[in-house]
Amino acid sequence: MHSTLTEHARCLYGDEYRPAPECGLDHDEHHFLEELTFADADAILTMLRALCPHLVDGHLPVRIRNLAYRLALLQRPDDVPLMREAAESLWLHGPDWDHIAADLTRRADALQAGCPGPDA
Repeated sequence: MHSTLTEHARCLYGDEYRPAPECGLDHDEHHFLEELTFADADAILTMLRALCPHLVDGHLPVRIRNLAYRLALLQRPDDVPLMREAAESLWLHGPDWDHIAADLTRRADALQAGCPGPDA
């Protein structure tokens, strides 16, 4: 078993900046998705920032990045910097998600200005 979510992702998808560790485990995306689903926001963000430190790089599939940001935001719904980071990632890997990125940016702006958004 992998000791961290980052290690599991690195074994499964590779790492643009570091070699993947030698690992004798079977790498099935289904097990990784289960681990990601129940990971805490800190573990998710550690993985994203380790494997995709500049948002446009890394070997994580876009669907995994989108899911990871969504899961982190569900745990931290009022985290303005996280909303902005997730929006930037969506814009960089869109355009299918531009409307979601724009909504995240609007919500972040409203929270930063001290005005609750429509979901409050």
